[in-house]
Amino acid sequence: MTTRLGSRTAFCWMDLKTRDLSGTAAFFSKVLGWRFEVDEEDWRRATRIFVGGHRIGGVSDLADPVYPPGTPAHIAHYLAVDDVDRRTGAATANGASLVVPPFDAGGQGRMATLVDPMGAAYSLWQPYQFAGWEHPPGLGSAPQRMVLACDQPDRARRFYGETTGARLDRVDFVGVHGPAATTPRWEVVVGVDDLDGVVARGRDSGPDAVTRSEENGRPVVRLSSPEGLTVRVRRLNS
Repeated sequence: MTTRLGSRTAFCWMDLKTRDLSGTAAFFSKVLGWRFEVDEEDWRRATRIFVGGHRIGGVSDLADPVYPPGTPAHIAHYLAVDDVDRRTGAATANGASLVVPPFDAGGQGRMATLVDPMGAAYSLWQPYQFAGWEHPPGLGSAPQRMVLACDQPDRARRFYGETTGARLDRVDFVGVHGPAATTPRWEVVVGVDDLDGVVARGRDSGPDAVTRSEENGRPVVRLSSPEGLTVRVRRLNS
């Protein structure tokens, strides 16, 4: 059994946008065991991320002129929908801001990028030839869930449910307030077999590579690359 588009989560892909591809690859390879490889069959020779032979994400170089100067390093998360143009219209009608209008990404799919009413960026993806990540449900170091922490979690849940038509069974909307609140952003949750080992390898990579916090009484562990690309980690099945 594999995790297919829309079967366990409506999110289907992540893209690490960085100016330090080698440093980013070195960090996540060491800490999580991700494998970074150039896709020789892609005319762009894009870098892909693999875990256990399964493709889970890609990497984009922010030095590419397609990105505006000063674009900060970040992880773009893609939400699968049935019709990008229609869902983009629904999102903007419900308070989202359009960043990149819908366009065809070659024959792979059609996409658009928005910022939701809470302030979190996300991309919509309508698959043509490429459906997104596909991996066994309990695969270690692979995406398991998505989290949006913001001060209006109920509003966020309604917004995504009403505008995407996507299943959100592997998505958490978490309320944060006061000093703990930061600019809302989507984060991927990576399940690991050996959380202590991951934390130790992260700390060995630098003093700011691992942070611990709490959300609604539940511990949260984050890994941060040297550029500040963050993923959440938790023990599998926890």
